[in-house]
Amino acid sequence: MNKKIITVSFALLMLISIKLNAQEKYGKTLNLGIGLGYYGYAGYSMPVLHADYEFDVAKNFTLAPSISYYSYHSNYYWGNKNYPYRYYAYRQTVIPIGLKGTYYLDNLLKLNSKWDIYVAGSVGVAIIKSNWDDGYYGDRNLYRNSYRGTTPLYLDLHLGAEYHISNKAGIFLDLSTGVSTLGLAVHF
Repeated sequence: MNKKIITVSFALLMLISIKLNAQEKYGKTLNLGIGLGYYGYAGYSMPVLHADYEFDVAKNFTLAPSISYYSYHSNYYWGNKNYPYRYYAYRQTVIPIGLKGTYYLDNLLKLNSKWDIYVAGSVGVAIIKSNWDDGYYGDRNLYRNSYRGTTPLYLDLHLGAEYHISNKAGIFLDLSTGVSTLGLAVHF
């Protein structure tokens, strides 16, 4: 039931963002990124894949449905009187799906047309899947929600820049409280 609510909500947000389309130069952009993020709960950096598609909403403001993917593995030391203590491996895969609102600062900063600088916020849910070694009989939910604590909901802040290589392509860097990405922007 929760997956149906998430899917319907995401579809409605996409339709709203399409309906509110205005004619500014920022929207109609596909952003494809790869990133390397450090996550305190994992204890190391990991690669991340990210995609979003921006639609204009108002002057200097866009909305972008987004999806990301990353996966990592680690070990957990566990045992009890019936099972010997040892390290058990687990893998966690996280797929955040959300909506990013972006405000472009170009006019305010009086930048030339080669650069876009922005601030943004994103909100969404993360689909989280955890797999454990055979033989582990401890709490399988122990790290299930380690992505953001006890809930798969997220709210991130972003600061970013794009350099336009041409009218149709650019390179961007998005620094985030979630995961930072470096990637290619394709303008339509």
